[in-house]
Amino acid sequence: MPSFNFTARDTSGRTQRGAQSAASAVVLAAELRARGWLVLDIQVAAETRVGIMDTLNPRGWLPVRSVDVEMTLQQLAVMLRSGLTLLNALHTAAEHSERLKLQRILRRVMVRIEEGSSFADALAEHAVFNNLTVQLVKVGEQTGNLDVVIVRASEAMERRRQLIQQVMTALTYPFIVLLAAIGVSLFMVLNVIPKLEIFIKALGRKLPPTTVMLMDISAWFRTNGTGLLVVLGIFVLGILFASQTPGLRGTLDRLVLRVPLIGRVMRVAGTALFARALGILLRSGVTVLDALRTMESLGTNRHLAGIVAKTRQRVFSGGSLAEALTEPGGFMPMLGRMIAVGESSGRLDEVLDEVARFFENQLAVLIRQLSAIVEPAIIVFVGGVVGFVYITFFLTIYAAAGSQK
Repeated sequence: MPSFNFTARDTSGRTQRGAQSAASAVVLAAELRARGWLVLDIQVAAETRVGIMDTLNPRGWLPVRSVDVEMTLQQLAVMLRSGLTLLNALHTAAEHSERLKLQRILRRVMVRIEEGSSFADALAEHAVFNNLTVQLVKVGEQTGNLDVVIVRASEAMERRRQLIQQVMTALTYPFIVLLAAIGVSLFMVLNVIPKLEIFIKALGRKLPPTTVMLMDISAWFRTNGTGLLVVLGIFVLGILFASQTPGLRGTLDRLVLRVPLIGRVMRVAGTALFARALGILLRSGVTVLDALRTMESLGTNRHLAGIVAKTRQRVFSGGSLAEALTEPGGFMPMLGRMIAVGESSGRLDEVLDEVARFFENQLAVLIRQLSAIVEPAIIVFVGGVVGFVYITFFLTIYAAAGSQK
């Protein structure tokens, strides 16, 4: 079905411009007149041809980032606030999007709206828009405050992205340093020590106990290295399999929350994300039950998501939201206590915002603590391994020189 660009004047006298698919220009004109609009101009939209260069363009296959969706939502809010229609705003946002995949998604959303679908339902068909955004847009369509809730959705996505980046930064740095330490250790054991062993055997002298131990460790790794790699590979595959299985994923995430310091970082981040998103939903007019249903899919930790699901069931049965969130090993205990205060005062959304700010600050402190603890620990570990090898080498030389006297 061809697409047409139209210009018309609505019943209030404002000029409306947009793009719409129709069987012909006559059919489109009839549809516009049925709305009570005065048709000023209809032109066939220029077709977008995809050539070989567009296919090879990296922008065509790069995934849509969270920040791209955030910027698009902000642009939509500004254009809607300026008086543009939703279709016009979506068309403009698609034209200015840097990601070709996002352009295609926005155009599909436009087509679904033209076919009679609501904006929220059209967004729900695409995974790049999370449930929080869809829920807020649905409320905005019902209340007429679409631009306001779209801004809130963008801010919520930004907060979530920043929290995830902070947690990833806290966990990635120690992981990279640990890999470097393991790499240095393996290099010493598999490359340096065998050369040292050749030199030591050429001396034909009695060796110190540390030298013998170091040579035995090197020999064991060279003999069993392949089997060890196979075991490690099976272990990694098992972790990946568990992370894709709902039941095992919940168990794995629960164990992660119990890891010293790292588990606390995950709990604080999950609590901050929960408080921030739930506060935005409640402030936008979403009911508690619908907000909790939306929250189940926002968190990355399945154990915390399971707690949210249990909380929704308890609230549905008449229980208190604060009591349902106090399960040990889940969200931070302060969350339940502060929610109880918000429920009793009738200012739950404001209290949740305060809780979110508190735990976001706590997360920044924990990340600094994690870096301060892990960095010197890794340095001591690497220095200990390298120092032990060098000390053993010099003790061997000293023993050989002493035996010759």
